[in-house]
Amino acid sequence: MEIVYLADHEEQIPKVAEWYYEEWGHLLENPLDNIFVSRLQSCLNKTKFPLVILAIDGEELLGAAQIKLNQMSIYPNKEHWLAGIYVEPKYRGNNVAASLIKRIQEIAITLRVETLHLQTEDLSGGLYAKLGWKPDECVNFRNIDVMVMSKRLNA
Repeated sequence: MEIVYLADHEEQIPKVAEWYYEEWGHLLENPLDNIFVSRLQSCLNKTKFPLVILAIDGEELLGAAQIKLNQMSIYPNKEHWLAGIYVEPKYRGNNVAASLIKRIQEIAITLRVETLHLQTEDLSGGLYAKLGWKPDECVNFRNIDVMVMSKRLNA
């Protein structure tokens, strides 16, 4: 498995947009409009945010992850967010998500991010807790209960 930037594999935008739409499309204001393609086109970065990375095995796309800016409006002081972690169902349980998260952390450190934040519907923290993320609080955001977590990054 190789972790690469979406910026180097723009041809994968439609597939990642399809994944995101299937997973989170119901949260859109207009769920009939797949805005994920245009959102992903704004993530074709390597040295600034937002950016997206992909897990690829040969020609097979396994998963994706992002660093976004100011993901939750209720936290204006929390700037950098791990988001959009998605692994193709048939590859789940094979450390793809953990590899994506670890690579996102490395990229964030390189780009001088001190703390990353995330939100998860798994109120136990799940994989994130296992990878050292600490719970900040549980909140209801856009009518969904989520755990907000953070991880201080060491250079």
